[in-house]
Amino acid sequence: MTGSFTLRAPTIAFDHESTLVAVMELSNVSWLVGAAVPGVERRPLRKVAPRDIAGVLVMLGSWQDEAVRAGRTVTRVVVAYEAGRDGFWIARELQRHGIEVYVIQPSSIPVDRRFRRSKTDRIDINLLLRTLVAWLRGEPRVCAMVAIPSVAEEDARRPTREREGLVVGLLAIENRIRSILTRFGLEGFNPRPAGALERVVALRDRDGAALPPRTAGELRRLVEHHGFVASQIKTVEGELATLATDPATGDLGPMVTLLTRIPGISVKSATLLVFECLGRHFPNAKALGSFAGLVGTPYDSGGSQREQGISKDGSPRLRRSLIQLAWRWLRLNPASPLSRWFVERTAGAKHGRIRKIMVVALARKLLVALWKMVRNGIVPADVRLKAA
Repeated sequence: MTGSFTLRAPTIAFDHESTLVAVMELSNVSWLVGAAVPGVERRPLRKVAPRDIAGVLVMLGSWQDEAVRAGRTVTRVVVAYEAGRDGFWIARELQRHGIEVYVIQPSSIPVDRRFRRSKTDRIDINLLLRTLVAWLRGEPRVCAMVAIPSVAEEDARRPTREREGLVVGLLAIENRIRSILTRFGLEGFNPRPAGALERVVALRDRDGAALPPRTAGELRRLVEHHGFVASQIKTVEGELATLATDPATGDLGPMVTLLTRIPGISVKSATLLVFECLGRHFPNAKALGSFAGLVGTPYDSGGSQREQGISKDGSPRLRRSLIQLAWRWLRLNPASPLSRWFVERTAGAKHGRIRKIMVVALARKLLVALWKMVRNGIVPADVRLKAA
């Protein structure tokens, strides 16, 4: 799987006189490419058709020739673009042509804080170019880069994400069914058990009369759709169960198996944790918590000091899973130091705001403990693993 990656610092010294630096502003209409060419004072800017990698390569070659005419020899070509809808296929294809590629985390780029600021593709290109050059020079905290995953890594993340979308769709269908029946004073209908289609056909209103034909037809179609989505969820969950034994996942499969030995961690939760977070490489626990969006964001300026809550960077699905796992941890591992720490901090409270706040801190601590477990084999204290 992908090796260690430094998010905030380049690993190669930057030489202005021999490095061609280019950035791309991507859209579905056109791609705008700008560059800083060695020996050339102007900043060239050109458009290519979307997804035209060949056109980008021709453009980079022409700028290399321009540098030669200016008396410079280009020995390094660096290209960057913002992470977004196009994903990482652009980076992988450019890398296959020997180009050094970086994907910039958009939220890490500093922008003008005026309420009304000019925003054009040309301005965005210049901002990206200045940011990338500063990052290549090694200036601290200019921006953050995103690790470029392999095709196999991206593919392994699909089942958990697909399942989440299907579950959201399933709940939406159930809410629509409940809303329709509420208009007739009916409640308690559950579309999940077998035979739901027969039961919905036999529904009667409070006076014992059959439901109106169009309403009955809509309900029937919703129940059929519900059954179809439920069958898709079962199929995806079957794929999740086989990920741990898939050779293409490399060393991540054993991590999933190890996590499932902890009481309260299911195959679905372990798969999401490993492929969305723990399978990545982090320099320290602080970077891990920051990736999950579970670190604080203090405001300390002049005489004003306050805590703004967690940063909520990264994946919402990962944070939701960690919060749910923290609640299960408290119930299933009450003797662990983490659970005792939570009880002490909440003063034994059974309900209330303090528990909701502290469970976020517990989720962060639990994430670090699981990270140490899958990376270094350090099992959380007082946790009895299930048999392998």
